[in-house]
Amino acid sequence: MDPVSDTWNPSSWNGFPAAQQPDWPDPAALEAVLKELSGLPPLVFAGEARALTAQLARVASGEAFLLQAGDCAESFDAMNADIIRDKLRVILQMAIILTYSAGVPVVKVGRIAGQFAKPRSTDTEVIDGVELPSFRGHLVNDATFSEAARTPDPRRLLQAYNQSASTLNLLRAFTKGGFADVRRVHAWNQEHIASSTEGHRYEQLASGIDSALRFVEAAGFATSEDSRLHEVDLFTSHEALMLGYEEALTRRDSITGDWYDCSAHMLWVGERTRQLDGAHVEFLRGVQNPVGCKLGPTATPADALEICEVLNPNRIPGRLTLVSRMGAANVESKLAPLLRAVTDAGHPVVWACDPMHGNTFTSENGRKTRHFDDVVAEVGGFFAAHRAEGTWPGGIHVELTGDAVTECLGGGDQLDDADLELRYETICDPRLNGRQSVDLAFRVAELLS
Repeated sequence: MDPVSDTWNPSSWNGFPAAQQPDWPDPAALEAVLKELSGLPPLVFAGEARALTAQLARVASGEAFLLQAGDCAESFDAMNADIIRDKLRVILQMAIILTYSAGVPVVKVGRIAGQFAKPRSTDTEVIDGVELPSFRGHLVNDATFSEAARTPDPRRLLQAYNQSASTLNLLRAFTKGGFADVRRVHAWNQEHIASSTEGHRYEQLASGIDSALRFVEAAGFATSEDSRLHEVDLFTSHEALMLGYEEALTRRDSITGDWYDCSAHMLWVGERTRQLDGAHVEFLRGVQNPVGCKLGPTATPADALEICEVLNPNRIPGRLTLVSRMGAANVESKLAPLLRAVTDAGHPVVWACDPMHGNTFTSENGRKTRHFDDVVAEVGGFFAAHRAEGTWPGGIHVELTGDAVTECLGGGDQLDDADLELRYETICDPRLNGRQSVDLAFRVAELLS
């Protein structure tokens, strides 16, 4: 048994300062909901989490690439089969581009089926002289600026569980029931993507895959019998922000005796909550899921090493992913010392790049946005830093949607400030649309090649 079990239990985080927690107005109501959650079935299973750790171990050793992608913050108001399918479709498109163009297996992890909470820079928001609690994601409250909507409501935890369960049910049906069959690569090209330059390039790639399949079949290989061509593994992840919810869904595995957070296959701790003496790191150090930690431009080599020692003291390959979110202007200079320190210390981590959060700004019309060129530039800097240090650029972590939204500037359509008003639908941070996501996949594939 891991020595962490001597000092850790699912509620031990309560003895540590917990940042980013809402001020629940009725503690008794919260306790009742958490008790109900603790008796519900797990959303994912320990064996699935172990399978993801094994796949991420291949990423850590430079044998595979991580694609972690999905919504900034999932919405209770935008949940149906079409939305889930279209999000999955873009992830599958990106993965097939990376696999076919760069020749590496892709580990697919969605920011999905649980990404309902968001950290905030301030506890309250002021509009027209009225001060109310900040919107913390649908797990906690609603974005509508009213006292009733912004009051944290513990019943939302149950709604998040139920929506996560429904989403997982659909994802399993899509990924194992034929939708993800490699013969359907043309069908993954949605109408609003297919009509673009990126879509035409994708169609050429899909035709190449068709030709390759015909060749191996003609050579006598029975592709119809290989499940790897007809099914995919898609794992779920979210930021482990609301610790009461995470604790309530933590279960002891009957096979190994280890604790797993069964709200998702993978959890991560954010830049605002990665304090070594904080409740979030304390919670994640004890669950045996693969875990991640965001590292911003203020992170030092000492910070990275301490995170490695606390979250992966046994140096298990695939257990820990370090996600840099430095900003395009900082990534090469800030990341290189971290790469050097962690590599020299022998920690087997997955290095991933979040090119979104370090490049956020407010447009002229007051919308929070990101520019596609900055996203591409940060990914390029991430790869350059790894080349310089002789390390493996293990993956990307991006916020995207399958919808034709206009939330990030630039891209093939050259979206500008005026375009943001056309379909700015995010409830929190801006996401890449389908065309921009496919374009990014091609850019990353070129870097990998």
